[in-house]
Amino acid sequence: MKASPRKCAYLAAASMIVPLFLAGTASAQEQSGGIGDSAPAAQRPEPGLDEIIVSARKRTESAQDVPVAVTAISPEVIARQDLTSIEKIAARTPNLNVGRASNGSGAQVTMRGIGSSSTSIGIEQSVAVVVDGVYYGQGRIINEGFFDLAGAEILKGPQALFFGKNATAGVISLTTADPTPTFEAKLTGSYEFAGQKAQVDGVISTPITDTLGLRVALRGSTMWGHYWRNEQPVRTIFFGGNDFVAQPAPNGPDEKELLGRVTLKWEPTDALTATLKVSGDANDVGSSSWNYAAYNCGRDDNRMQLTPEYNCSTSDFVTHQSLLPTEVAASYPYARSDGELYNRYRSFTATLNLQYELDDVTFTSVSNYNWNNNRWTCACDYQTNYTPVMATENSSFDAFSTELRALTTFDGPFNVMAGIYYQKTRRDYEQYVSFGVSDNGTDAGQYRFVDLAKNSYTDGETIAGFGQLTWAVTDRLEAAAGVRFTHETKDSFFVQPFVSPAFSAVWGQDIETYTDQTFNNWSPEATLTWKPVDDVMIYGAFKTGYKSGGFSNGGISSLFGNPVDDLTFDPERAVGFEAGVKSELFDRQLRLNLGVYSYLYKDLQIDFFNSSVIAFQTLTANARTKGAELELQFAPYAVPGLQLRGSLNYTHARYTDFPLAPCYGGQTLEEGCNLEGGTRQNLDGAPLAVAPEWTGAFGVSYDTDLGSDLSAGVSVDSRFSSSYLVSGFGAEHSRQDKYGILDATLRIGASDESWQLALIGKNLTNRLYIAGGLDGPNTPVAGAPYGQHADQLGFGNLPRTVMLQATTRF
Repeated sequence: MKASPRKCAYLAAASMIVPLFLAGTASAQEQSGGIGDSAPAAQRPEPGLDEIIVSARKRTESAQDVPVAVTAISPEVIARQDLTSIEKIAARTPNLNVGRASNGSGAQVTMRGIGSSSTSIGIEQSVAVVVDGVYYGQGRIINEGFFDLAGAEILKGPQALFFGKNATAGVISLTTADPTPTFEAKLTGSYEFAGQKAQVDGVISTPITDTLGLRVALRGSTMWGHYWRNEQPVRTIFFGGNDFVAQPAPNGPDEKELLGRVTLKWEPTDALTATLKVSGDANDVGSSSWNYAAYNCGRDDNRMQLTPEYNCSTSDFVTHQSLLPTEVAASYPYARSDGELYNRYRSFTATLNLQYELDDVTFTSVSNYNWNNNRWTCACDYQTNYTPVMATENSSFDAFSTELRALTTFDGPFNVMAGIYYQKTRRDYEQYVSFGVSDNGTDAGQYRFVDLAKNSYTDGETIAGFGQLTWAVTDRLEAAAGVRFTHETKDSFFVQPFVSPAFSAVWGQDIETYTDQTFNNWSPEATLTWKPVDDVMIYGAFKTGYKSGGFSNGGISSLFGNPVDDLTFDPERAVGFEAGVKSELFDRQLRLNLGVYSYLYKDLQIDFFNSSVIAFQTLTANARTKGAELELQFAPYAVPGLQLRGSLNYTHARYTDFPLAPCYGGQTLEEGCNLEGGTRQNLDGAPLAVAPEWTGAFGVSYDTDLGSDLSAGVSVDSRFSSSYLVSGFGAEHSRQDKYGILDATLRIGASDESWQLALIGKNLTNRLYIAGGLDGPNTPVAGAPYGQHADQLGFGNLPRTVMLQATTRF
């Protein structure tokens, strides 16, 4: 009988780890100094692998001691590889994909095949982003630049107990640096050649008094070149009977950014620590949808349906977009006078962390206020032609949250963590869309060229309580169980204050929709960990997850549908198991971790445009993801400074219950679009979006001294992925082919780290890959042959970049 790929993955992983585990355990028991190099324990060199400290369970622990699949990235690696955004972290992490979108939520983040579409601003991500212990659920967090980090953790699988709602697929946890006990100053300047991007980072950290420390970090960047080309002539485009001249959009992204952070840390006693972090970010992009690639077209000749003079391409970093005509921009809400396709992002965050340590109990309080505003103008058909789709948007989100928890550290076998959490949020949203068919006259004012205007808000409130009991059954066996209860309300409003006469028979004007939603959830978790010998841990976990239901602020109120049903959606839940072994073998020269998992997702949130009622809707489906993950690091004593690392992941993510799924654009009856009058299909057993079966990474680094005053280092890292569907609706023509990317870094500097020069290359293979996408708007075009599919548009990555970086410390 032929073995399935899943069974092959498990057997292959087991066949690799078992012999190494046995050999490594024997080596550790014999206290040998290295592979093939015995030495007394007292005389052995320092351990080859550094210990990695994480806070995956809201406490400080070694990554090898937590029953969680976690990939931790040290601050040294973050600095060396310039991992300064969520996208850059994803680009070096297998099984994690991030696609930047211009509208909707702003991003599609996928882990282990589970993610959330970017098309609805109301859907929060299944992969939560946590910064300094504070949850950020909005996809717009992708606009934030992160720097001066103390570490990053990627936690895989549901993390409801410690991180709350909206972490059904996993968590990306970032920690920023604190003030240092002695004076420290660092200045870093860099220049990236492809985008002609200059960036300057500055950090000053100093004690002010014996108990008060200050850290100030600033970053500014600008660019004169581009990463994506915009190939588009000066066009004449149509707006309500008028022919206007539209200039081509600039090459993208044309980005400028300024961000800063001030941190104060006060330790008045040995027991009390108070840390206040205040940060702000200003990010401006001159081409909002600069990374939208038309990678597969529906026509037989692979030409774009709206702009047939261009081909679709899986290798060119190219877009085809025009600016908003200046005559239209003059009155259009939130448009700039020159019609620029801009994206303007502003944010402010303040976080106060209080920690009070008694002999056996530690109390921690984390309070946060964060606000962001995002505005854009978009060529929203992403391939501008004679009758374009243009839109502008203004959205704001602010949140206040506070968490209080207590952790005991008794000498006895039982310990407890317990906490409460409160969050209050507000989203305000407005959008203005033109399909190029209306000139409503000068008396219409700001609505002159608008076909549809939307105005919406959502007020949210969350109260949660959580607790965990840990029981040290023996010195080597620990059992833990906990639960989190979440009570959440969302009060929302939606209205379309203007609908042009051309669409008044389809969409309702001034029809106000109010909803009051209440959600309650219990999310239990239980784990068992066993250490049969030192440096080896075996664990099993039962986990659940919960992502709140909500309201699609960016939806459409159709006269043919029910606005409440169209705009609201149910919570997403996850339940399943995870097990693994974590080991440090051969006297801590080899770190080898293996994990397996299986999770069932109920009411997975999926957004789509329902053409039958001409409205956006969020559907829910059931799905399962299961797989195996192998990670290793090797730092041999025989070659000081050398480190090898790698990972291999197998994921099988499929719908288990999606009997009335939407059809993709242009799907025929013969292709399965044969339900509900040819508008639905059965996707039971079909793969999820952006869910490659095989992903992996391999890297090597080497650091050495060059004499007494200089040191040098080199690192090479690769990542690969098997093919996957970009579409969540089974569209085979949306498939992203298998790909591999290569990064490399060269460094030379002073041994005391007073200065360093680095050359950092990313995506040296210059490979374009798609991490999220959609059917091209208005495709297939009217009159297209039967069976002609929609053009496939996707969110692409950065091309090859090479950056020269200089750092000096004072």
